[in-house]
Amino acid sequence: MKVTALAGGIGAGKFLRGLVRVVDPADVTVVVNTGDDIEVHGLFVSPDVDSVTYWLAGLMDRGRGWGRADETFRATEELRRLGAGGAWFGLGDLDLAVHLYRTPRLAEGARLSQVVNEVRHTFGVPSRILPMTDDPVTTRIEAVDEAGTALDLHFQEYWVLRGARNEVKAIRYVGSSEARPAPGVLEAIESADVVLLCPSNPVASIDPILAVPGIRDAVHGRRDAAAGVSPIVGGAPIRGMADRLLPAVGVPLTAAGVAEHYRDVLAGWVIDLVDRALAPNVERLGLRVAVTDTIMADDAAAERVATAALDLVRST
Repeated sequence: MKVTALAGGIGAGKFLRGLVRVVDPADVTVVVNTGDDIEVHGLFVSPDVDSVTYWLAGLMDRGRGWGRADETFRATEELRRLGAGGAWFGLGDLDLAVHLYRTPRLAEGARLSQVVNEVRHTFGVPSRILPMTDDPVTTRIEAVDEAGTALDLHFQEYWVLRGARNEVKAIRYVGSSEARPAPGVLEAIESADVVLLCPSNPVASIDPILAVPGIRDAVHGRRDAAAGVSPIVGGAPIRGMADRLLPAVGVPLTAAGVAEHYRDVLAGWVIDLVDRALAPNVERLGLRVAVTDTIMADDAAAERVATAALDLVRST
């Protein structure tokens, strides 16, 4: 079975750890959000791509959710002491090595997808990891501060620098309309036996991928073989700021609300036990629904969730 997953963030990392216990890792392709990529200290940082790589390599910090296990932050601490402008973004010392490798490779003319492939091979990841595009796409947050002043923020400025404290008015994926899917992305979706949407932030992680021309159409074309897992449990995100972003795009903060947001690209939807009463609402959208414990405290729990998602489309 060949599986292609759309991914971004901590929820995706946990889910993918379970998925590769069910499916041969070499038969898994992960298409990753790059809308929150950012330049820090002159370095090209790709947070979601790196997070997925670390989780699949078993190098992740499970407690923190992002970055490397046994990470230190001595360089960032020293940069803060020096007053460096980008020191609000916490780059770990091991993580820093990846950015120091990637940035000159891109400057030499290598495509992002090439460098991602080099890094995942170095870390021994058998699954294919593809950025959604090699072209620049940036998630921008239109917000207002406490004084009512309009703000136009890079996603990382909104989330990391400002702690998601500002009221969100709109979200834009700058550059998405001109971007092209990275090599292999459309083919991976079209040739997969199953397409999965990880339990990632819909607005910050999955929608930027679907905004790249051709990708949403490709997933829609595989709708009968596509399933997803709700990132909303009991009316709230497990982690992150989806509760601040979903209302800004008119999506109810429920498992059923996110299911409706994806209804044109999915045939199946996994929801948590606490949301079992919403199952009929999801079914009325024309989706098959599975109800299980979706809290992925460890790889065994993630395997259970991945199996539930696969079974929704394997049963057809």
